[in-house]
Amino acid sequence: MAMAGLYVHIPFCLAKCAYCDFVSFAGLEPLYGAYVEALSLEIALVAPRWAGFSFDTLFIGGGTPTVLPTASLEAIIAACREGLHFAEDAEITVEANPGTVTPANLSALRKAGVTRLSLGVQSLRDPDLALLGRLHDRKTALEAFYWAREAGFENINLDFIFGLPGQTVSQWQKVLEEALRLRPEHLSLYALTLEEGTPLEARIRRGDLPVPNEEASAAMYELAESLLEGAGYAHYEISNWARRSPKDPPHGPPTLACRHNLKYWRNEPYLGLGAAAHSYDGAARYANVSDPAAYIARMRQGQEAVAEREAPTLAQKMGETMMLGLRLIEGISHQDFEVRFGVRLDAVYGREIGELAQEGLLEVDERGIRLTPRGRLLGNRVFAAFLP
Repeated sequence: MAMAGLYVHIPFCLAKCAYCDFVSFAGLEPLYGAYVEALSLEIALVAPRWAGFSFDTLFIGGGTPTVLPTASLEAIIAACREGLHFAEDAEITVEANPGTVTPANLSALRKAGVTRLSLGVQSLRDPDLALLGRLHDRKTALEAFYWAREAGFENINLDFIFGLPGQTVSQWQKVLEEALRLRPEHLSLYALTLEEGTPLEARIRRGDLPVPNEEASAAMYELAESLLEGAGYAHYEISNWARRSPKDPPHGPPTLACRHNLKYWRNEPYLGLGAAAHSYDGAARYANVSDPAAYIARMRQGQEAVAEREAPTLAQKMGETMMLGLRLIEGISHQDFEVRFGVRLDAVYGREIGELAQEGLLEVDERGIRLTPRGRLLGNRVFAAFLP
């Protein structure tokens, strides 16, 4: 039976953050119950089409899943387990924001089978958190982490954002050092992306805030690479690090890497449930309707949630595999590419690989190709070369 990942989108938040352009909505509390019911209906609807897959990862993301009552999250997990073929050792991740968790609901999630918690900390400096429009402060973030540990979570990810307007390398170093003292199993560090139409982008465009400094942002990234390597973390994807373990394989991602996200980067199948969720079954890509009320209505009427579908060509599949796989520090294996597509990697992309290697952006050896440290800073330049 083929393996796949399962993603459930919870599009609700207490408030929209200043930098966020994800499909998420504040003020829709009256829809919570109906939305959870709609997810169960969608599972029943899509289960026959996905009967040939066994799901070994479940990722409940958002939005902020933990704005839902804990009983609702428990019901979602139970519905997924009952309605789809689930692997016994499945990784089950729930995203949470500090301020939306308590010792009681964290303990309940752990008992419900959640194996991995991803906390949206973003910073441990109150001025940064205010700038980003986050509802929590440093104290609340630390409290959430300690509560998660007490609840029995042994696999915790912390999300951080760097390259903020006016942020200095020294400030970022202090945030990282405090985070490392917590010894989380996993860290996701993202450079701020200014999305058009967000409040933060508008403030910068008006001149209320300085434009983020790209050189400083690059220095912050390089500092993170150095600090995390020294603290025992394996850098396995451009923005992701996992704590090293004696069980780690000699090559490839460490044991504590996010198994669910590895499916995206390896261009493997995944099913997305909920408003705005995306799916890929290996042959076609699907996108669900984005509006939560419209999604609920479709489910109640027995209609499919899919609003868009696309069957990528072979050239598109190869290009997607390159762009996603090169995000991984391990890169693309010559052997894996040939097994998957029946053609040698250099026969398809020899010219592009040669040019990027000459520029110092790609490293090539007998195992495969991967980004150089400079290539990781200029990833978009590399990825663009493989657009079909």
